Amino acid sequence: MNIILCGMMGVGKSSVGACISSLTGRRWVDTDAVISGRHGTISDLFECYGEAYFRQLERGLVGELEHEDGLVVSTGGGLVLDPVNAAALRRNGKIFFLRASFETLLSRVRADVSRPLLKDTGRMRETLSSLLAARTPVYESVADHIVDTDGCTAEEAARQIVALAEGGVS
Repeated sequence: MNIILCGMMGVGKSSVGACISSLTGRRWVDTDAVISGRHGTISDLFECYGEAYFRQLERGLVGELEHEDGLVVSTGGGLVLDPVNAAALRRNGKIFFLRASFETLLSRVRADVSRPLLKDTGRMRETLSSLLAARTPVYESVADHIVDTDGCTAEEAARQIVALAEGGVS
């Protein structure tokens, strides 16, 4: 069984995933890092080939990961929006939606110029708000568990997820 982390950009999927890996000894896979390592920066991929191409790369990677076991997978913010990806990940894993408030997310992504969906819009606040409104219902619908990350450290969130993954009460 894999532990799958989903949620908005800036929610802490990578930090929490690394902590879960340290706590459990599971291999950690950050889908954005794998794709960047294989194909170049996500920002460049979006700019040169478009979002649809990037989403194809995500789907291919999910196809590789769905047959592995004992992983912690930190997904890109849009990965589980594709129902094919969500179904593939669910077949061998529990999906955890890491949730944070709009203000928390905005404070975390404000200075990060590498976010292609927020890059050069001049309307970061509005774009992030729109993405959050559109994506939250999908995250909630695919999640086995929801973990609020406002006001807690990555390690605290990781410990909560490990307890839930091992059969604790949600």
